[in-house]
Amino acid sequence: MSARPLLAAFVLTASTLLAAENWPEFRGPIGDGHADKADLPVTFGDSDHVKWKAVIHGKAWSSPVIWGSQVWLTTANEQGTELGVLTLDKDTGKILRDDTLFHIATPQFCHQFNSYASSTPAIEEGRIYVTFGSPGTACLDTKTGKKIWERTDFVCNHYRGAGSSPIIWQNLLIMNFDGSDFQFIVALDKATGKTVWETKRSTDFNDVDAEGKVKAEGDFRKAFATPHVYMQGNQPVLLSSGAKAHYAYDPRNGKEIWRFDEPEAQSAATRPVVNDGIAYIPAGFGKAGLLAIKLGGSGVLSVNDLAWRMKKAAPNKPSVTLVGDLLFTVNDGGIASCVEAKTGNVVWSERLGGNFSSSPIYANGRLYVGNEEGKFYVYEAGRQFKVLAQNEFPDGFMASPAVSGNALFLRTKTTLYRIEN
Repeated sequence: MSARPLLAAFVLTASTLLAAENWPEFRGPIGDGHADKADLPVTFGDSDHVKWKAVIHGKAWSSPVIWGSQVWLTTANEQGTELGVLTLDKDTGKILRDDTLFHIATPQFCHQFNSYASSTPAIEEGRIYVTFGSPGTACLDTKTGKKIWERTDFVCNHYRGAGSSPIIWQNLLIMNFDGSDFQFIVALDKATGKTVWETKRSTDFNDVDAEGKVKAEGDFRKAFATPHVYMQGNQPVLLSSGAKAHYAYDPRNGKEIWRFDEPEAQSAATRPVVNDGIAYIPAGFGKAGLLAIKLGGSGVLSVNDLAWRMKKAAPNKPSVTLVGDLLFTVNDGGIASCVEAKTGNVVWSERLGGNFSSSPIYANGRLYVGNEEGKFYVYEAGRQFKVLAQNEFPDGFMASPAVSGNALFLRTKTTLYRIEN
């Protein structure tokens, strides 16, 4: 073999290994919850298979992100007056930095179920992007922790607290803002923080009474979902869920491509997954359930653009996981389901138990997910329902897992764990 193919093979292998070590956004490297080749333990717990654990102060439901030798987390005090970030050494669990980024004199209301730091950061080489919604967004140098830029000018009443996580696409940082007063999606130049484009949600909420007042103070206009970019042929498409509607945009300019109205749903809170011409999107709280939207349309879509709809046992907060031709879900009440991705036919639907806000991850033929009461389940990602382990922790899970190499990083309500064989 010549030197050039050898070099190409080495670069490909090195980049694959590097990607496996990094967990840069909510739900991982490509936003689908996959850590395909990771050799993770099945049975573990608070003192079992734990390389290290670190107590994390504050109240925060954001998930960890990982780049190189660092693990990053956001946190906040329970009052929402101090919003910050922590950096940990991935190998030892030592807290390297604990910085307050924003001091908020008069925080917005946050429901007790939520936290003031529920948005997962996005990280890349040299930079991390942290948002707490309208109170503040910042870009930090990952070596020094210093702010490169910040934005505190976005006006959005999150009403019950923010929850949407940012994503990186090319030179852009893309974020959803769906509040009771304003609803829009925005793309920032990730180098400077300046707005590249901003697009207002286009759906008619149909919630204004005869006196011209918005019903329920705009409660049904808010959402907490994370956007996602996929390639449709050679064209990038940005999927973004709001309240009562789901959208596709051109991520280069923010132009709306299509909209699917779902008036019986609000507070969408997941990140969609896409495969083989279908987007799988939990519609949000209400009666709509899980939508399988056929891709490639334009304008205002109709029910004819649905491949199928799943209403029974559909999740509201946990994102779905696609493995081959099977779609796996865990709903808020602890019912796990396996569905044929093409048809929506239910293969099995069984109760795990407890309440779930965290989204599962997939690794090496298994699904991993923790509930709010502190039980962490491992079960087979197949056509037969088989729980492999029910692991116990003293605190519950609101954050979703992260993976680096063969290590599992779990954030409970109080503690961050590194777990491995």
